[in-house]
Amino acid sequence: MEKKKTSAPKKSISKPGYVDGFLLTVPKKKLAEYKKLAQLGCKVWLEHGALDYCECAGDDLKIKMGIPFPALLKLGRNDVVIFSWITYKSRAHRDAVNAKVMKDPRMNTMGGADKMPFDCNKMSFGGFKVMLSA
Repeated sequence: MEKKKTSAPKKSISKPGYVDGFLLTVPKKKLAEYKKLAQLGCKVWLEHGALDYCECAGDDLKIKMGIPFPALLKLGRNDVVIFSWITYKSRAHRDAVNAKVMKDPRMNTMGGADKMPFDCNKMSFGGFKVMLSA
């Protein structure tokens, strides 16, 4: 008797329609502290409905074309560039998720801008409509 091949159920994947993007610098000596903060942020945003949460540390930034991130951010000798994003179904979905996140009591444990492991005045962020996603 031949066994029937069964395929795993296909996971439903929502393509993002909106992205919050962030660009900032973190002193190398505070990178572990930042990572803990990012892990909490990831957990909170995903629990409240964000589709994806990604934090990246600069690696290959000595480019010869355009304005390199280190120059754009006026990177110090002991700083690391952080590029991150959070994806959502739409801007309305982003607004709803962020409203829940801001009410989450775990966000109070992060402290204010003066308690962050990076200079909030050097952070850049904004919301973007997705033009292409594969």
